Amino acid sequence: MSFTPLSLVLVVVLVGYLAVAAPLIGKRTYDRLARIRDQDPTAYRRMFMLWSGELWVLAAAALLIVAVEPSLDAASIGLVIKEPLSNTLGTIVGFLVAATAGVLVFRWLAAKGKSVPGQQAVHHLLPRTAAERWYAAGLSVTAGVTEEIIYRGLLIAVGTGALGLSKELAAFGALAVFVVGHLYQGWRGMLAVALIGFGLTSLYLRSGSLLLPILLHALIDLRGLVFTPQPRRELVGHAG
Repeated sequence: MSFTPLSLVLVVVLVGYLAVAAPLIGKRTYDRLARIRDQDPTAYRRMFMLWSGELWVLAAAALLIVAVEPSLDAASIGLVIKEPLSNTLGTIVGFLVAATAGVLVFRWLAAKGKSVPGQQAVHHLLPRTAAERWYAAGLSVTAGVTEEIIYRGLLIAVGTGALGLSKELAAFGALAVFVVGHLYQGWRGMLAVALIGFGLTSLYLRSGSLLLPILLHALIDLRGLVFTPQPRRELVGHAG
């Protein structure tokens, strides 16, 4: 299977942006939020709207490539339900139970003034007000939908279709681009992203559908941003 010249141009532009421009822009905007958030109460809202808008534009670009490339369709990028929901219900329930247990443990850690593992990597993304929680929730759902379409669905299809790679090798390349996109989190955060991304990728390759990866991705981000409490400041100040 080969791609048309137009499709290849669009793919090169999109992958170049994802692998180079997006990580650098993301780190720059995150670092800027860290510098000005305490002085500018609108900084958090502006950045979350910017990141959400960027993700939807990139997802639209991915779907445009599918629309103009004859060898691709919705099924090629996993936008199809191949198994009854009942077959994946156990996975969903298991994740929800584990996530609930995790949140309870994290709340206990926060009450003791201890940081949640991995929290420091996204410290400045954590909401401080009820309004900011809505923006965090919006970005979590947005990332769950759009990043799975872009990084799991399209990039794996491009790797196998345009480059002739095996599905496993194409998945590895897509995962690498996905991890680099989280440059702003530093190497520890990127390691956690790699582990999560590997799990989501494996799930997609087994099922052939993005339905469950999208759902789990959104739930993971919601747990990380919205439902993970921060340590009580007065305890943190006296810790150590």
